Amino acid sequence: MTQYLLATYAVQGQVPGTPTTPEEMQTFMKRVVALETDMDASGTFVFGGGLHGPDAATVVRPTDGDMVMTDGPFVESKEHIAGFYIINADDLDAALAWADKVADATNHPIEVRPFHATGRLADQLAEMPSA
Repeated sequence: MTQYLLATYAVQGQVPGTPTTPEEMQTFMKRVVALETDMDASGTFVFGGGLHGPDAATVVRPTDGDMVMTDGPFVESKEHIAGFYIINADDLDAALAWADKVADATNHPIEVRPFHATGRLADQLAEMPSA
């Protein structure tokens, strides 16, 4: 089984239905919890999480042996990663079907890419029982 990254993108000022009140956030979270419950029950869910906005980011770059830090992403963009899932899927079509469900639950664009775990994470994932 292949693993895929489903990256949720927030588009500043362009996502209708973004939760703004506590009630809207509660409805949003109910949709996300239902989605994650469905993923978990099907053996699809590996792990995932949300991210703070780009204003909380720091970019670290090596430059001639020195470390250079800058606030936020280097590229000026209105679109940024809001969160992600790593899932198990039989193939790209199955991953795309899950991406459609994530898009529906989050009302965000979803980027789908094959994921390749390395190091300790690869070892931990290899030890996980498969569905």
